[in-house]
Amino acid sequence: MRRIASLTRIAVGVASLALAATACGGTSSESNSSSSESGGDKGLAIAYDVGGKGDQSFNDAAYAGLEKAKKEFGYQTADIEPNEGETDADKEQRLVSLAKQGYNPVIGVGFAYGPAMEQAAAKYPDTTFGIVDSVVEGKNVASLVFAEQESSYLAGVAAAKATKSNTVGFIGGVDVPLIHKFEAGYTQGVKDTKPSVKVLSQYLTQTAEEGGFSSPDKGKAAAEGQIEKGADVLYAAAGLSGQGVIEAASKAGVWAIGVDSDQYKQEALAAYKDKILTSALKDVGGAVYTLSKSVHDDKPLTGTQTFDLKVNGVGLADSNPKMAEVPGLTEAVDKAKAAIIAGDIKVKTS
Repeated sequence: MRRIASLTRIAVGVASLALAATACGGTSSESNSSSSESGGDKGLAIAYDVGGKGDQSFNDAAYAGLEKAKKEFGYQTADIEPNEGETDADKEQRLVSLAKQGYNPVIGVGFAYGPAMEQAAAKYPDTTFGIVDSVVEGKNVASLVFAEQESSYLAGVAAAKATKSNTVGFIGGVDVPLIHKFEAGYTQGVKDTKPSVKVLSQYLTQTAEEGGFSSPDKGKAAAEGQIEKGADVLYAAAGLSGQGVIEAASKAGVWAIGVDSDQYKQEALAAYKDKILTSALKDVGGAVYTLSKSVHDDKPLTGTQTFDLKVNGVGLADSNPKMAEVPGLTEAVDKAKAAIIAGDIKVKTS
């Protein structure tokens, strides 16, 4: 396979596709259509992260990319749910099974697939593997990583402009380096915009196994605690747990900021949409589609592929018309975005 060193700059608007999907009750699902024309391989397969399909965020964005690829290329696809308390060996077995069945590429959604991806890719060198949110070495592995700190910075700018109490909140699902990027960018964006604003920060759990990314009740309780301390804008980077944050914010009449997908548009969150000020976008679906297209075109991407503001891999949603009613918010976000792209603002990752 030929190594493609440069990022394929495809700004794919797939986040709105299939986001109304409900959580899958089983461990796997498969969608069948005609076979791929590329060497008899089946098409794209994705293995979900904690929370699974129906999280209205990270995993659903990946599913949207799969749906776009399936529609465009007309091949078989598979999307597989995680199991509670599973080991790296379980993840490796899942990836190996998909490769053995002929799926190509095979994508693990989430950094938890790192060790399993390394082992599976070595066993199937003719299959292209992809991993979201982690870097895995391998001649046939594409590491799909994002500049989450950049979109989070823009979310921080928006929060600083929208707050009336001069206190805002950040709720991370799990205390890991990936989520630290969200917190760092958000806090910097707040402070650069309005230094007097206080940022409350909290992590739901220390490990994913404790439910930090999959427990709306934990998110709701954390949000209620921050609201009691005066926070009137809450940003959650917590997967499925973020739904609890959005619910609590809406009921308290304060702003929530969504993550990964444009959560203002999601049917499952429609009851709370008026209080979803914006969302820090991360085009996981676009990355999934881009890798799939590269394999379909027989030019498989490998190595680290970084999706940032420059290539529209991250951004800030403007779906809620109330966002434009906040004085100076739109102008401040646009100015910050331009400065980040130009290199005038260096956004911290920790």
